[in-house]
Amino acid sequence: MLYKPTIVVPGLKEGVRVDSRRLEASLQEAIRQGHRCIEIHAYGQHGIGGRLWQAGGEEILLRILGSAGQRVGAMGFPNTTIDVFGPCSDDVGWLNAGARIVVRGHATNGVGNAMAQGKIYIAGDIGARGMTMTKHNPRFDPPELWVLGSVGDSFAEFMAGGTAVVCGHDTVRHENVMGYRPCVGMVSGRIFFRGPQQGFSEEDARLTQVDEADWQWLKKNMMVFLQAIGRTDLYAVLTADRTAWQILTARKPYEKAAKPARSLHRFCMEVWDRELGPGGLIGDLTDIPRTAVEVIPSGELRRFVPRWENEKHLPPCQASCPTGIPVQKRWRLIREGKLDEAVDMALAYTPFPATVCGYLCPNLCMTSCTRQIMQMPSLDIAALGKASLNAQAPTPAPSSGKTVAVIGGGPAGLSVAWQLWLKGHDPVIYEVRKRLGGKVTATIPRNRIPDEVVDHELQRIQERIRQIHLTKALTRKEFQRIQGKHDAVVIAAGAQKPRLLPVPGQERAVAALDFLRQSKEDRISVGKRVVIIGAGNVGCDAAAEASRLGAREITLVDIQEPASFGAERRHAEAAGARFLWPRITKALTEEGVVLADGEILPADTVILALGDAPDLAFLPEDIPLERGFVVVNDRYQTADPQVFAVGDAVRLGLLTEAIGAGRIAARAIDDILRGRIDAYDNLPAMEPARIHLEYYDPRINPEGDVAACSGQCASCGACRDCGLCETLCPRNAISRRALEGEAYEYIVNGDACIGCGFCAAACPCGIWELVENGPME
Repeated sequence: MLYKPTIVVPGLKEGVRVDSRRLEASLQEAIRQGHRCIEIHAYGQHGIGGRLWQAGGEEILLRILGSAGQRVGAMGFPNTTIDVFGPCSDDVGWLNAGARIVVRGHATNGVGNAMAQGKIYIAGDIGARGMTMTKHNPRFDPPELWVLGSVGDSFAEFMAGGTAVVCGHDTVRHENVMGYRPCVGMVSGRIFFRGPQQGFSEEDARLTQVDEADWQWLKKNMMVFLQAIGRTDLYAVLTADRTAWQILTARKPYEKAAKPARSLHRFCMEVWDRELGPGGLIGDLTDIPRTAVEVIPSGELRRFVPRWENEKHLPPCQASCPTGIPVQKRWRLIREGKLDEAVDMALAYTPFPATVCGYLCPNLCMTSCTRQIMQMPSLDIAALGKASLNAQAPTPAPSSGKTVAVIGGGPAGLSVAWQLWLKGHDPVIYEVRKRLGGKVTATIPRNRIPDEVVDHELQRIQERIRQIHLTKALTRKEFQRIQGKHDAVVIAAGAQKPRLLPVPGQERAVAALDFLRQSKEDRISVGKRVVIIGAGNVGCDAAAEASRLGAREITLVDIQEPASFGAERRHAEAAGARFLWPRITKALTEEGVVLADGEILPADTVILALGDAPDLAFLPEDIPLERGFVVVNDRYQTADPQVFAVGDAVRLGLLTEAIGAGRIAARAIDDILRGRIDAYDNLPAMEPARIHLEYYDPRINPEGDVAACSGQCASCGACRDCGLCETLCPRNAISRRALEGEAYEYIVNGDACIGCGFCAAACPCGIWELVENGPME
């Protein structure tokens, strides 16, 4: 096998360390593509070289340069050779199943821990607990560990097979090459060592001399070891004197002397009662009987008690969704074969399940998906969003006879109006534009979302909610007139005033929202060179549109690192836009944009994407503003208890945040008009550490398949009724109890439960929590 690698797998990309799971995936992909001699540049990644199963019986050679992390060659396969050019961290060859591992330096703790096959060659010293818990299946060659120097403490602890060779060469531990108390619990195997030792577990092992057969085996395999680490010059030194070597072998069971055991009765009399009984430490403080307790107590004597906390926490996806959509419940409905119900459920939370969830949202729910802890792909909520286009609107509550004015027909205004309609109120939308939708219909480019999707969802809203088209901008007098006609008012006027750049020539620039609005109507041209000042998501949308209109040189300038992300950033990059930061704009001229350092960026069109502010001149003076935005409480209520404000009129944000704000404000208005309070969203978020993802195959990527997504959902905090806890309980203390309809619960028999925690440790969904038992009365 040639030593020249056919591929190099880097552990550092663009100055950023590749995480261990992704490096392993790259390595597995290289092998799948047919590479058999691979070089890895390591930066502390763990688990390199383990489980390389895709090569079948073909030989694989890995060369590791740099700093390898823990568990090099863990669970290594017989066809794998791993050559580490340098020292290694803990657990080299952990659970080795046949790999040949060469470390050209020292190794730390746990070398060869629990290995069953294969060979490990160390060209230096090793740390504590090497060669522990090894085993030997007689059908295969025994595992071998060769160490050029010395070993650390607790070597060969519970060793159950294999051969270790400790050469004792050039080590700082020259007074004791075997460490402190080796061979404790040793039951099989042998250890060749050269040099002084200061004791071993004589109860478990015995010292013997090297006979002729052992000597011939050692000399033959010594050359193989030295060739592997590149130190054949030491062969004559290490094989010069047979008497310098000794062997430790495990004692047979009949050779181990039995110790007399003290009975529990004697222990209570001689130790327990003497220390704690009458006259003892607490004998005069309590008369609790000190009779023997069961070895594993149950009932009130349990230290821990399991609690079934089904749906007592919000799953991370729902907790991260500003709109509060119960994503996990929708996946559960799909698992149960209720796709229509899952699709329809979204309309109880948003009027835009397809527009926003399917196309425009950055899907914060899935960035918080628990699966990412194990580097598994998040579930594809966008696919479910797109499937929700034809969702059936729910039936609203009976009419309350109350009316609410909504000033503005953008995402926030339509959200609050939709929620109020669902609750039985009569919302009326006041909008100055002829078409509802705000930025969704006016400025978001068509390459982000098809027109027919937006039109379909707007039609659904317009069929149910009244709209009044304002012929002119709202005045303070007109606002007061509207307020007097309705039981409540919601300000959802959005942010339409562009923030200007206070530099000479600012009049040469076009505001980003104006540009996007005209671009969507094909009423603007840009020329070949476009400079966009402000590299956020709106700036990226402008860059993508400029490219569509024919621009060939597109530059986004920002004073700080661009805040853009998601689809907007990807579309801008796909259009060939370049990002410059940090850059300060000094002036706009006929030539283009002049920067503070004197550089001129040539431009036919300059677009300002520095953000926008709401136009709230119509508000009365008793509704305070702060830096141009309406001041509200956590229920989006202003200083006037009848007036609420949501969306960009309160703070700039994502579409999903505007929709979520509308839902919260509608609930607050409903509280005032009806006194109802929905408390589900107030639940604490589920801790991802409670979820067990070992039940899911990390190789499955459910992208684009809602059925696969539903099956791969970890159902954080919501019981999947798998019955695993009931099956695993060693005392049969857990049972399932059916409730009304399809409801159920799992209950614990406290008299049988021992508080072992098997239920909590095994539950895939994190339903069971083990809590400390309270004090006895």
